Amino acid sequence: MDRSLSTLILIFAALSAIQLIYYGVSRVQPNKDYTGIGFRIKTWWGMLFIFCLATLFNPVISLLSLMVLTFFALKEYFSMIKSRKADRRLFLWAYLSIPLQFYWIYIEWYGMFIVFIPVYIFLLLPLPRLINKGTVGFLRSVSQAQWGLMLMVFGLSHLAYFQFATPEYGAGLVLFLVVLTQLNDVVHYLASIYFGKRKIVPTSNPQLTWEGFACAFLVTTGVSYLIYPYLTPLDPTFGLFSGMLISLSGFFGSLTVSVLKRDLLIGDDDKFVALKKSYLSRVDSLTYTAPVFFHVIRYFFDFM
Repeated sequence: MDRSLSTLILIFAALSAIQLIYYGVSRVQPNKDYTGIGFRIKTWWGMLFIFCLATLFNPVISLLSLMVLTFFALKEYFSMIKSRKADRRLFLWAYLSIPLQFYWIYIEWYGMFIVFIPVYIFLLLPLPRLINKGTVGFLRSVSQAQWGLMLMVFGLSHLAYFQFATPEYGAGLVLFLVVLTQLNDVVHYLASIYFGKRKIVPTSNPQLTWEGFACAFLVTTGVSYLIYPYLTPLDPTFGLFSGMLISLSGFFGSLTVSVLKRDLLIGDDDKFVALKKSYLSRVDSLTYTAPVFFHVIRYFFDFM
């Protein structure tokens, strides 16, 4: 508890410093667009609050908070879909899967947790769309809903499972994962602003550049090696490897969600700009880093 409390105090101090730097830089350089950083800083404060509750009080509070986060992320994902009246029951079934997915975490039923959405929901989700709803748009509706569940619910729910899979190290591992994921996004964003030239996918996310990717990969890997002894029970090799893994998977997560949003919102640029401020834009990388990091650690270490 003392070690976790010390870590939280250090993170609070670091966040306060980042907040002050953000205010100063955004006023000194008003021509630069730092709104993306501002939204992420707000997210960090919210996540710090969740981790304080989980570390100092009860991990169930963290589980409930993350369940609410997945609900809003899925809700915003569905808001991008040009849905028909026939899709409403389908979306309702998708929402009802969220408490069940987190219930499997609460009772620590790993087998059901890992197959519930990819297998059972995949097989059962088409039923409300099949019954008396016709065939028009069936594949589009069901596949879009399943994509949303896999990313926003299945992917993000791994964050909640850490503390139940390993009560001793869970909070530290999640903190380690979230810090590196957000750091990777911010360094990529800032490096792209200042000296990014070669855009990776200009049609979906012009902020992602190869220069930003290289800087983010190096910084995230280095910071991972520096902080792993304080937050995780990993060895030096995995302390270094984890930074590489989180940087790569975070990049693919951010890129995938960017392309997904652009595809769903073709012709609706106003809504696309508005969604930059959403939960979805703040947790896009975590939809990939959370499950990838979880399963790699579970495979190589017995404490999971």
